[in-house]
Amino acid sequence: MRIAEILKHNQLTTSFEVFPPNDKVGLDTVYNCLDKLALENPDFISVTYGAGGNTKGRTVEIASKIKNQNKIESLAHLTCIGSKKEDIDEILRQLKSNNIENILALRGDYPLDGKLVEGDFKYAKDLVEYIRLKDSSFSIGAAFYPEGHRETNDLLDLFYLKEKVNAGVDFLISQIFLDNEYLYNFRDKLEKLQIDTPLIAGIMPVTNAKQIKKITSLCACTIPKKFLKILEKYEHNEEALREAGLSYAIEQITDLIASDIRGIHIYTMNKTETAKKIIDATGIIRNYHKEV
Repeated sequence: MRIAEILKHNQLTTSFEVFPPNDKVGLDTVYNCLDKLALENPDFISVTYGAGGNTKGRTVEIASKIKNQNKIESLAHLTCIGSKKEDIDEILRQLKSNNIENILALRGDYPLDGKLVEGDFKYAKDLVEYIRLKDSSFSIGAAFYPEGHRETNDLLDLFYLKEKVNAGVDFLISQIFLDNEYLYNFRDKLEKLQIDTPLIAGIMPVTNAKQIKKITSLCACTIPKKFLKILEKYEHNEEALREAGLSYAIEQITDLIASDIRGIHIYTMNKTETAKKIIDATGIIRNYHKEV
């Protein structure tokens, strides 16, 4: 089912994100992760690329398993930086042949080695327009940045987002954030621009100090004072920090649901136990909002 249709029928969606295997994580490990996540009955599971897009070759394969074996709707990430139209055509063909109906259209990261091959697309908007032109049957999502994109300013970021929406985006999934007020302020700005595309909040449970340092450097994600106190208190106690970070994520999600955010998208980092604990802790609240 298209995610656009799921959002029409559900007041609240719950979803997960996994990443393909790399040198440290094998395909069997990812498949085992998917089997466990599927037991939580999410509305969909997305498959990302690795940093710099270096594992994108497995995205269709893993998305196909989610859809055709786990029987959960899958959302395949598709980046366009450095891609030719014929490259995108081939991926769209593969997605279609595997019964995958949903795409998260992204510009993508620049290569880690700095060597960018010239392509036919410059922005995510260009990719959205092209997919709509080639096959209008896909449901297309795009990213949004509650704190603004690190490469631009607030005004330009909103302008680019409106361009993406006008190009044919059905839903928007956020980059991670640790302060819900950023998301609420962003939603207010979209309402003033008459953008009513459903917003899905991307939440990453921060369970170790090294992880949060990497996140803030890559995503320009602000660490609020409330969370900074947790880091300072438990930085040298892995178990305590893991539980405190999990509790913080649960509190975030509870507040987001109460504030009528349309979806919760958990960046699992392929850690199924963390995702399961969040689902268990918020189950009654989520079920209430699905039933209302």
